[in-house]
Amino acid sequence: MSNHLRGQTSPYLLQHADNPVDWYPWGREALQKAKIEDKPIFLSIGYSTCHWCHVMARESFEDLEIARLLNESFVSIKVDREERPDIDSLYMAACQAFTGSGGWPTTLFLTPEQLPFFAGTYFPPTSRGGLTGLRQLLSAIRDAWAQDREALTAPGRQFLQLLTQRPPEQSSPTRSLLEEGVAQWKRTYDETYGGFGAAPKFPMGHSLLFLLTYGEKKADPAALAMAEKTLEQLYRGGIYDHIGGGFCRYSTDRAFHIPHFEKMLYDNALLMLAYCKAYAITGRTLYRQVATETAGYLFKEMSLASGAFVSAQDADSDGSEGAYYALRPEEVLAVLGEDQGTAFNACYDITEEGNFHGFSIPNLLHSPLPGDRFAACIPALYAYRLARASLHRDDKVLAGWNGLLMGALSWLYRVSGQTIYRDAARGIWTYLSRVHGSQGTLSATSRDGLARGIGFLEDYAFCAFGLLSLYEATLEPSYLSQAQTLCRQVLTDFTDPSGGFFLTPQNADPLLIRPKDTADGALPSGNTMMAWNLIRLSHLTREDTWQRAAEAQMAFLSPLAASYPTAYPVFLLALLAQAVPAEEITVVLAPGEAPPRQPWPFPLDAVVTILEQPTDAYPLLGEQTTYYVCKNHSCLPPCHQYPS
Repeated sequence: MSNHLRGQTSPYLLQHADNPVDWYPWGREALQKAKIEDKPIFLSIGYSTCHWCHVMARESFEDLEIARLLNESFVSIKVDREERPDIDSLYMAACQAFTGSGGWPTTLFLTPEQLPFFAGTYFPPTSRGGLTGLRQLLSAIRDAWAQDREALTAPGRQFLQLLTQRPPEQSSPTRSLLEEGVAQWKRTYDETYGGFGAAPKFPMGHSLLFLLTYGEKKADPAALAMAEKTLEQLYRGGIYDHIGGGFCRYSTDRAFHIPHFEKMLYDNALLMLAYCKAYAITGRTLYRQVATETAGYLFKEMSLASGAFVSAQDADSDGSEGAYYALRPEEVLAVLGEDQGTAFNACYDITEEGNFHGFSIPNLLHSPLPGDRFAACIPALYAYRLARASLHRDDKVLAGWNGLLMGALSWLYRVSGQTIYRDAARGIWTYLSRVHGSQGTLSATSRDGLARGIGFLEDYAFCAFGLLSLYEATLEPSYLSQAQTLCRQVLTDFTDPSGGFFLTPQNADPLLIRPKDTADGALPSGNTMMAWNLIRLSHLTREDTWQRAAEAQMAFLSPLAASYPTAYPVFLLALLAQAVPAEEITVVLAPGEAPPRQPWPFPLDAVVTILEQPTDAYPLLGEQTTYYVCKNHSCLPPCHQYPS
C-alpha cells in the first residue's frame, strides 16, 4: 500500500509513504481536495529523526481503524518541518496559542482555507494517562464539523486576529537592553549545574555566545562565568557523546546528564561557535578540544562526499531511543581489557546499576577531566558501537544549517590554525553555490545533489553569516562580495514595508498569512541573524546602504526584544557590536608579499582591511608590511607586527 508521498524527496515524508493513511504532501492538490469535498485538513508536522514522531507513526498512522477515520472524513497532509519552515512556523504558533506549548510531532486540524482550529503534539491512539486518544479526537472533530462548525472553528478566527495585530512602534535600541538581558539570564541561571531554567534544558549555543562576547567586551566576570560553567557542564554531561563526539539535542534533566538523543547539525554548529569564542577569550584548551571533536564527529557521520553536511541523526536504533549510546560495563571490559576497561568505566560512570534503563550513558559529571588518558581507547569503543548498531540519518542538505556550519568551521580554523576546517567551509559553499544557488537566489534543500524548493529567510541569513565568517578567516574578497549579494536579495525579496523581513520571499505560494519570525529559539531567527549580518557589513564595507539597513532592522527588533531580551540573543550580539566598536585593523602589504597561508592573528570580531598598495592615509613603514590598529576609540602607532 502506498499513498501520495511516494516520489517525495524528504526522508520524513518517505517514512510515511507506506502508511494506510492516504497522506498528501502540502500543495495545491491536497488543498483543492479539501475544498471540493468540504473536509477538514488533518495536518501532521515532524521530521525524520524525531523520536515521538516515530512513536505516533507506529502507534497511530499504521493503525487501520485510525487510517479509516482519517481517509473517510479528512484530507491528511504530512509536512517535513525542516523542508517547510514557513508552514512549521505558522502552525507551531497556532499550537502554542491554543495549548500554551509546542513541539513535534505537531498535530493540527485546519479548515480547507488553511485556518487552524485545534492543535496539539503527540496523541496516543486511544485515551490514556490523561491524554486524549487520536481515535476519540478524530471522531469528535468529524461530528462537530458536521453539526456545529461555527463553534468548532471559532478558535481559529481568534488566532487569525492575533496574527494580524499591529506590531509595536519601532524605536532605536537602547544599550540598557544588553544589561537587562544579562540580568534576566542571571535570574534563571542554574549555579549548580550550569544552563538556565529547569529541565528540559537546551544548549542554546547562541545565548552562550552572547554571554561570552558580553563578558569579554564589558569585562563582566559573572557573564563569562555563567557561559563557561555551562560549556564545561555540557561537555561533562551525557548530552555530549564522549565516544563519538558531538552534542545531542537537549537534556531531559538539570545536569545535562541524560539527553534526548537525536543530533542536529545546527546545534553542533552553534555550540562550535561558542566553544571557539570561549577558547579565543580564555585560551583554555578544553574549549578548542570540544570544538575539534565536534567537527570530527560531523566529518565522520554527517558529511557527504559532495562537501555538504546532512541535517540530522536519529535518536532511535532498533526501535529504542538512546540504545546506540548506552553501554554495560562488561562491553567496555571486552573491548578495552580488564585494566583499561575498569578505569574507563570508573571515570565515565558506566556501572552495573546503570543510569539509563539499566544501561549507562557515559559522562564525566562526577570525575576529574581525564585529559588524554583514554585517547587511545576511544577509537576501539567507537568501532565497537558502530558494529553493534546503526543510526538513521536524514540525508537532505539544508542550505541554512550548512551556512551556520560554514561559519563555525571558519572560526575553528582561526582558533586552531588547521586548514582542514577552512577547506571544509569552502567546500560547503562550493556545494551550495553549485547546487542551491542561481543568480543570487538559494534553494532551501537538496538531496542526492538535486535542489528543491525556494529559499527561506534563514537560508539567506545563515549563509550570509557563513560567508562573512569565511571572509574574515581568509580575507578573500569574493566571500564578502557573495555575502553582500545574498543580503541584497533579502532586501529585495523578503522586506516587510512595516518593518523586518518575512520568512518567505515574494514568489512563495501563499499561506494563511505571510509568516515572520523574530525571536530566537533553538535556532536563531532569520530576522536577528540579518540584524547581525547588516551590522557586520556596515562595519566591513562602511557603505551607507548597509548602515541604513542595519539601523532599520535594529529599530524593528528593539521594541520586540525589550519585553524579553533573553529571547533575542543574536539581536543582542548585533546591539553589542553597535555599542562596543570592534578593533579596526588595516594591513598594508609590502611589495610582492602574499597574504599568509595560516589564519590571520586577529580577534574573531575584528574589522580588517587589506591593502595591497600603500595610500596617503596608510603608508608603508620601511617597505615592510605595516599594521594600523585602532581600538577602544584610539589608534596605536603603526608597526610591523600585529600587537597581539
